Amino acid sequence: MKNKGNMTFLDHLEELRWNLIRGLIAIIACTIFVFVHKYFVFEHILLAPKSPEFLTFRALCKFSHLVGLGDRLCLNTVSFTVINIKLAGQFLMHIKSSFVLGFVLSSPYIIWEVWRFIKPALHKKEKRYSRGMVFYCSSLFIIGVLFGYFILTPFSVNFLGTYNVSRNVANTIDLGSFISTLTSLVLVSGIIFELPIFTYFLSKIGLVTPTLMRKYRKHALIVILIVSAIITPPDVISQLIIWFPLYFLFEISILISARVVRRQEV
Repeated sequence: MKNKGNMTFLDHLEELRWNLIRGLIAIIACTIFVFVHKYFVFEHILLAPKSPEFLTFRALCKFSHLVGLGDRLCLNTVSFTVINIKLAGQFLMHIKSSFVLGFVLSSPYIIWEVWRFIKPALHKKEKRYSRGMVFYCSSLFIIGVLFGYFILTPFSVNFLGTYNVSRNVANTIDLGSFISTLTSLVLVSGIIFELPIFTYFLSKIGLVTPTLMRKYRKHALIVILIVSAIITPPDVISQLIIWFPLYFLFEISILISARVVRRQEV
């Protein structure tokens, strides 16, 4: 095996090619695993957030009674039908959803492969400061995916699935639309939760500073509030459930940026 410090440009390309191949194999293996368990995946995972018995709805309803709000937070009005209007619609959604879930399941390994390729280019001091990067990246992504699935998705499904402009218009949702909305929310949430990691690297190269982030803190606060208000029912408690973790990530990112800047000044 060649010393990576003496590798040529073509050697690095070859190394990258094998990283990509191994990552793709991991995605395909996980995709096949998900594909063959289609009934469990669709009945108990993908279509579960449309049911009033979904874990989030039941937990929120119990919390509502616990704090003396009665049924005020019980979001049990998810009553729309999911249909398929294309001949190959269900089959294509089966493939698409299997690939997305396969990517999520294999994400820790993919992140490890990316880190495996990047790590040799770092200096000894940078490697020391970056210990545990694979664990942090994987954990944040998985936490973001779970947040998107258990928090963003049920609130969005409840709002969008029951919203109507007239009593004469019934909500009959296409399967492709439902799955696309769910997977988009889950993946975007996973990426958003990588904000501390992005902040770390952007601070390392000087594109982000704690001063800049503190300057636009109020703007971030307003944006997060708007997003929370859009995807939740018109209830302050529900909005805070969404707002708090997103704003907490922003504050953590400021601390990370400040720490990076202090280390660079030493």
